[in-house]
Amino acid sequence: MHRRHFLRHSIAASLTAASASCAAERTSDPKPVHDLRPPVERAPGEPRAISRSLKIGMVSEGGTILEKFQLLADIGFEGVELDSPSDLDLSEVLEAMDATGLQVPGVVDSVHWYDTLGDPDPEVRARGRAGLETALRDAHRVGASTVLLVPAVVNQGISYRDAYTRSQEEIRRVLPLAEELEVTIAFENVWNNFLLSPLEAARYVDEFESTRVGWYLDVGNLVLFGWPEHWIEALGPRIAKLDIKDYSRKRCDNEGRWKGFGVKIGEGDAGWERVMAAIDRVGYTGWASAEVGGGGRDRLAEIFERMTAAVQA
Repeated sequence: MHRRHFLRHSIAASLTAASASCAAERTSDPKPVHDLRPPVERAPGEPRAISRSLKIGMVSEGGTILEKFQLLADIGFEGVELDSPSDLDLSEVLEAMDATGLQVPGVVDSVHWYDTLGDPDPEVRARGRAGLETALRDAHRVGASTVLLVPAVVNQGISYRDAYTRSQEEIRRVLPLAEELEVTIAFENVWNNFLLSPLEAARYVDEFESTRVGWYLDVGNLVLFGWPEHWIEALGPRIAKLDIKDYSRKRCDNEGRWKGFGVKIGEGDAGWERVMAAIDRVGYTGWASAEVGGGGRDRLAEIFERMTAAVQA
């Protein structure tokens, strides 16, 4: 065979082999372990089975945990999410839960932004891992079913690949505790330059091969970069909880991207009818937590009314 022909055929064969290898890699996607949920079917006028919560840091009124819990219960909230690690006395939390009937559906990891699990420094990762373990134990104690976690942060000094592999390694070390306590580690979509597509997010979850890993879907955080309903459809049964806030693309364009959050729930571009129709299609029923600027009784009552309208759109 002529040398040019030999080289041409050799290169073609190499490209074919590489293509086959890539195809094999694509077909070796991790198998989802979360069971599909049947779509939600409701009679006309029947409300969705969505319980309403918010973050404890939004409650500025009330000098004690009991007073804060009672205020929220009086407004109509069914739950409130806590931060952990924190200096909250969980004995007081349990007493307030008993006295008011308010539940704690979830706990938010309070160290995940600065003790990140994708950090190159093993000491930073160890602190982040310890914080996650504390959050899981606190969640179990108060009956919460999830711990919200930002799994990693990508920046100039932390590559995407390293954040991916390091965070998974650290979370796998904590996963046996989550399974023992029956608390789900739920990754939230935030502006952390990581897990930027719903398909990648689903794969990241599936690679843990555990139903104790899921997704905490923040609707408002998705609006700048896409359409929340697309994420809902892709993540499906992996969705463990919802965060409720809105976002205005117009304000983003005119005033800067962080200003996009400066709208009330229902006045932005989230598209709540489309969002909740997608939620119905993937069979989600459970908790939705407001995550917006808080305040006293009047402000919290307004948030309650607006988030109720959104989840019932």
